[in-house]
Amino acid sequence: MAMRYACSMYIRLDRVHRMVPAVIGGITLVSVGVLFAWDALPGCFPPKAHDLLGAFPLAMIAFAYLVYQTAHRPPFRELVKAVMLAVAFLFWAANQFWPDIREAVLFNDIAIALFVLDVFLVTIGWPAASPDESFAETYVAPGGPPPSTKD
Repeated sequence: MAMRYACSMYIRLDRVHRMVPAVIGGITLVSVGVLFAWDALPGCFPPKAHDLLGAFPLAMIAFAYLVYQTAHRPPFRELVKAVMLAVAFLFWAANQFWPDIREAVLFNDIAIALFVLDVFLVTIGWPAASPDESFAETYVAPGGPPPSTKD
């Protein structure tokens, strides 16, 4: 009985770990809708609202992605790359939130560098890992695709 309870508890915990990034992502998408509402009706918002409205979804999606990664427990190198991508989003968010400070340009440049590095690492295949089916990547086993069953 104790084993069945522990297994059931683990399954519920796993579902919660997987749901949390989706909920955060949903909140983030709603915040993007509010950002577009500002674009359509800026006079309906307080002054400087765009700074927060632009920064919030960037910071939230960085957080959602990190929570997603911890739920999936990737290998260390993939986790490092995920943290790098989240930090890029956070620097971009900082640039949006504080656009008038002297460091805003530096925040933006750091974000650009980290995004460029991330895409570069993807293009060279680092880190080499198995595909992540949650991002709908296609994977062909070494040696090519399996033979067709059609005759």
